[in-house]
Amino acid sequence: MSIGEAVAVLAAGIGAGTINTVVGSGTLITFPVLLAFGLPPVTANVSNTLGLVPGSISGAIGYRRELAGQRRRILRFSASALIGGLGGAILLLALPSTAFDTIVPALIAVALVLVVVQPRLAARIRARRERNGTTAHRDGGPALLLGLMLASVYGGYFGAAQGVIYLSLMGVLLTEDLQRLNALKNVLAAIVNGVAAVFFLFVAHFDWTAVALIAVGSTLGGQLGAKVGRRLPPTALRGIIVLVGLLAIVQLLLK
Repeated sequence: MSIGEAVAVLAAGIGAGTINTVVGSGTLITFPVLLAFGLPPVTANVSNTLGLVPGSISGAIGYRRELAGQRRRILRFSASALIGGLGGAILLLALPSTAFDTIVPALIAVALVLVVVQPRLAARIRARRERNGTTAHRDGGPALLLGLMLASVYGGYFGAAQGVIYLSLMGVLLTEDLQRLNALKNVLAAIVNGVAAVFFLFVAHFDWTAVALIAVGSTLGGQLGAKVGRRLPPTALRGIIVLVGLLAIVQLLLK
């Protein structure tokens, strides 16, 4: 890898770490860069996954204030993320790369619709519960655990716009501030990337130069993203989520 290519990969890592912390989809920055520099798709994917682990951890640490009081929820959701992330990593090596090509853009599109309508949908759900005299499950119930597990399968497989899917699911099924949900999303992403990376260490080939550059860049980007993301009002953060999700759909359809 030339000096120019190394600088480009490092910059891509910073950008990915930043956008992953704010909303997700950083893979759409780093993965194409690695492909452009000649890495085979699977090698690029697993190298990218391992390189982004420090960035996910950095972003979660940057959002530690918003994680206060969510320990029980983190433990419950982490189990789903762990199982799903491992399943997705196994699928990456077992299935052809075209297996998810059709469903992924549609999945992201549904998630974006949920993000847009989430405030109104959540208000209607609360009103319905009030009329029926019922209360919301504190942690979203079995439906959210299952949804997060399936989203984590996708995250372990590829991960573009994984954060969008997490935020849409939690936004509808949890009564919680969007910034606190974003903090949870960063923890789940760190777990999924981490378990997938550990699995890949034993069964896949890495480009360790790319891994190191992305790791350094994403760690810096994680801290930058936390500083930027927590200052965004809910409407602006929601707008960024939708924009990133639309860009992800376009890139996935055109690849």
